[in-house]
Amino acid sequence: MGGAQYLLDANVFIEASRRYYAFDLAPAFWNVLISLARNGKIQSIDRVQNEILRGDDDLAAWVDNEFSGAFVSTNDESVIEAYRAIIAWVQSSNQYSDAAKRQFAEGADGWLVAYAKQNGCKVVTQETLNQNIRNRIPIPNVCQAFGVSFVDTFRMLRDLEVKLSVSQESLA
Repeated sequence: MGGAQYLLDANVFIEASRRYYAFDLAPAFWNVLISLARNGKIQSIDRVQNEILRGDDDLAAWVDNEFSGAFVSTNDESVIEAYRAIIAWVQSSNQYSDAAKRQFAEGADGWLVAYAKQNGCKVVTQETLNQNIRNRIPIPNVCQAFGVSFVDTFRMLRDLEVKLSVSQESLA
């Protein structure tokens, strides 16, 4: 098994920063991610980094300044082969619309699953398995088809026994 135990999708960062773990409300969450990455527990891929950096916001700045070392390259022959197999599976599927197939091929999701498959990682995503969807291709559907484990952010935090706490000074 190469790399970290958990491989994070862009939506883990994006949803957290925009909603429940905003930088001004929950700095502990972001510090925990840095620590988990340094300890080799989590990482993400270069293509997720590129998606996030296209935004001109606090998250892009954090990724660039604090988390850039946690993104690994997908430029590996075994990952490229796995990606080709995933794209072939997507293209041959009758379930998804042509627009969904195009969107999937243009994004980082297929690369994320390919990297996880080749490196024994669990994919962390806020997307959910949906066997009936046609208008987009959820990461868990692809993970299931290729035997890759997936969890959401909260399951990952629980599995890693993370506790986010509030300092007593901030309650005063």
